[in-house]
Amino acid sequence: MNAPVPKPWVMAIAPYVPGRATADDGRRLVKLSANENPLGTSPAARAALEAESRSLDRYPDPGASILREAVAAKYGLDPARVIYGSGSDDVLHLAAGAFAGPGDEVIFVHYGFAVYEIATRRVGATPVVAPDKDYATDVDAILACVTDRTRIVFIANPNNPTGTFTPRAEIARLHAALPVHVLLVIDQAYAEYIDADDDDHGLMLAMTTPNVLVTRTFSKIYGLAAERIGWGYGAAPLIEAMHRIRLPFNITTAGQQAAVAALGDTGFVDTARAHNATWRAWLAEEIASLGNRGLRVVPSKANFLLVLFEGDVTAELAYKGLMERGYIVRWLPGQGLPHGLRMTIGTEAETRGLAAALRDVVGG
Repeated sequence: MNAPVPKPWVMAIAPYVPGRATADDGRRLVKLSANENPLGTSPAARAALEAESRSLDRYPDPGASILREAVAAKYGLDPARVIYGSGSDDVLHLAAGAFAGPGDEVIFVHYGFAVYEIATRRVGATPVVAPDKDYATDVDAILACVTDRTRIVFIANPNNPTGTFTPRAEIARLHAALPVHVLLVIDQAYAEYIDADDDDHGLMLAMTTPNVLVTRTFSKIYGLAAERIGWGYGAAPLIEAMHRIRLPFNITTAGQQAAVAALGDTGFVDTARAHNATWRAWLAEEIASLGNRGLRVVPSKANFLLVLFEGDVTAELAYKGLMERGYIVRWLPGQGLPHGLRMTIGTEAETRGLAAALRDVVGG
């Protein structure tokens, strides 16, 4: 042995591939590949971020007290049961690190968020992929995968990259049927985009049961993707275990202040939600009108659409054609969707331009 040898489960990881912003030749494009907020960031959050630039020499509060208290106040939670991380991805990794390892199994759905498999393999656990139901979560398929080695079930709601949504009754049915020793992680990165009446009650389950963890992020509707701030909520023993492996000082001082300000700017969030609903529906109708070209839109409750190319024009061809016309979306062969493009809802001008470019590419 001439050099350190990585663990085989680490070498089995396919590294995460982020959404691109440039063409193959380096040109900057209209970036609709990463589900960012097209309206930018709350002015209040931006001001709070800039105000903290004078304290760069001091470590941040390791307990993220102001963030935990603000989150708890907004949602009626116990601040001691709020955990935080560098984006909700970090919280997902903490859950896997605390509750799974070699010999254990972790379940997630086909066409689920890529981080679930990475977090699973990183700790040496075995990923188990449950079949989907027309690109949506199938609760019965998940339950059929549960064995005595199952330790975690990851489910995103709305799901990424499909945008599909699992209703409250199905989430409740899934939880009720899981053994109590199995941790159900409900990833709600896009929860702020759904209507209040559609709430899946994940937070209520996390408040009242011992085996549910809900995760959320400030990267999407709050427009703070650059600051990498996420949080989670669950029973006290869950959070205590996760804190044991959480990196110290894992959220910057400025990021904490910006997140608190963003939580308070309800006007910005309401505007972003309304904009997304309007232009998501508009874009879906425009693409549906190209159905005779073999395009299909998966119903979405997130800030993006998954478009399936089931005719003569392939997703790869459309992806490259859109790049040539100045737009970058997300092609997903690495997630089992070589026939799919995920398209973020942009500004009005960006969305209209994307639709026109797509029509040009497919000859609609």
